[in-house]
Amino acid sequence: MLFIATSGPLGRIVDLSVPVTTGIRGAIAFVLLLLFCRFRKISLNVKKRDLPVILLTGVLMASHWLFYFYALQWSNVAIGMLSLFTYPVITAFLEPILLKTKLQKMHLLLGALVLLGIYFLSPHFSLKDSSTLAILMGLISAIAYALRNIILKLKVEKYQGTTLMVYQTGTIALLMLPALFFTTPTNILENWQGLLALGVITTAIGHSLFLMTFKHFSITTVSILSSVQPIYGIVIGVIFLHEIPKNTTLIGGVLILSSVIIESFRSSKRKKVSSSD
Repeated sequence: MLFIATSGPLGRIVDLSVPVTTGIRGAIAFVLLLLFCRFRKISLNVKKRDLPVILLTGVLMASHWLFYFYALQWSNVAIGMLSLFTYPVITAFLEPILLKTKLQKMHLLLGALVLLGIYFLSPHFSLKDSSTLAILMGLISAIAYALRNIILKLKVEKYQGTTLMVYQTGTIALLMLPALFFTTPTNILENWQGLLALGVITTAIGHSLFLMTFKHFSITTVSILSSVQPIYGIVIGVIFLHEIPKNTTLIGGVLILSSVIIESFRSSKRKKVSSSD
């Protein structure tokens, strides 16, 4: 979570257009993960019928990164990361629609809690306000991320996480390739440290370690642990970027993260009851 949380501060530090940053980040991670799979002899073979779904998750991952980085550039680390972390509750609303399950009343309450948290993030809702636009970008990013996770859970449980990340980062790199024609090698070289950190620390190492925890913890436990990610990101932003969150931002963050933790614990209890039955 500490490694993945660097995405917020690094997204603010890299002074390139969002598509260029996203594409290079994806390309670096793709090469490293591909080499890792070859070294560990992890199979990259996927069934033809699953390939379109895997590529679709790559498109959703690209959308998630793009809108998330726009949220970071238009506001600060705190607002960008906290608006993204509405995705667990968004997932709770999307699952009944996509899986045809019954919507739980508790999710309505948690949704209201998230909306209240978003209000505190930006009390003055106006499309002319950069913070409001950043929150909207963060919400779109959260929806894309939630959809990606649900699709992966439904369709591709039989593949290793590293294999899926190879296809997803490769898809992202290809989609963002045209953006390179709108920048110069000089601009890229001036930001090589931030780009390398995003590709190596945040994506290749961070996400690989994150996926490995699935072998040792339940998904619910991992979800609870992931709630510390915005906190890490905000602390890193304070130390390196001197971005001190406003009191209203902190209140909104507490409300949003509370909803995530409540839903995670509720999910954990439901799994314990079903396993005992």
